[in-house]
Amino acid sequence: MPSPAFRIGGRVFATPPKTRNHGRGAVRNETDGTLLCGAPVSWCAGVRREEGRAVIASALGAVLAGLLVAPALRGLVVRYAVPEDEPWCLACPSCARELRGLPPTGRCPGCRTGLGPGPWRVEAVTAAAAAAALAAAHPADALLLLWLAGPGVVLGFTDARVHRLPYPLTWTLAAGLAVLLTAVQLAEGAPGALPRCLLVALAAAVLFEVPVQLGLVGAGDTVLALGLGALLGRYGWSAAFAGLACSVLLAGLWSVGVLLTALVRRRPVRGREVPLGPFLLLGTLLAVLGHS
Repeated sequence: MPSPAFRIGGRVFATPPKTRNHGRGAVRNETDGTLLCGAPVSWCAGVRREEGRAVIASALGAVLAGLLVAPALRGLVVRYAVPEDEPWCLACPSCARELRGLPPTGRCPGCRTGLGPGPWRVEAVTAAAAAAALAAAHPADALLLLWLAGPGVVLGFTDARVHRLPYPLTWTLAAGLAVLLTAVQLAEGAPGALPRCLLVALAAAVLFEVPVQLGLVGAGDTVLALGLGALLGRYGWSAAFAGLACSVLLAGLWSVGVLLTALVRRRPVRGREVPLGPFLLLGTLLAVLGHS
């Protein structure tokens, strides 16, 4: 009985040759170094170089976006990061200069008074959010995440400072996501996903309305969950559950860290509420990137 033959890339071998996969379908015979099938390794290396250049360009674009947009976002953080019983901060408390944008130092251009988050924090977070959005596999996902990054950065810093998610920001985020989701799904020829987006959004809002009625979280969390649920609904119920799980896990880990830090420093634990908004935003971002 004749021995079986092994055919690879047009060549026939009596015994299976020792090969190595170089990626992109390129398989090379390690015995004589010949390319058995697939693209040349040099071509694969060129593709890797092009992918590396694309990553570098995306990173530079994200940093540039952070530097250009962050002054306006920093001004919005100062405007909305006020206690619930106080009006929006539209001007510098020291010199009454109108606050439309602030430099990365976080100081008022008129009197040099420090306002809002520390130096370069908003810029760094904005650049990181833009880089994460540009890392999405699909351009439509990148567009949705870029919109999420704008109001999301302001909401995250505001909630972290005063434990408040203002309605002008949450409703703007939710309305923008609704418009973009409708346009994207219609452009992709898949309007059937829109009812699922609505169902996930309503389910998320109802889920967060329960702790709102119990006084555990603020009403802004419900509106934020409404918009984020609509975004996660584009990718299915599994993405929605993944986003919720990531948010709860991150918030739990942060709470444990805050508790341990307070115990080590022998400081009171009460009054150290953990803001939920930043973790909802981060969990949604991770779930979208995982399912895009």
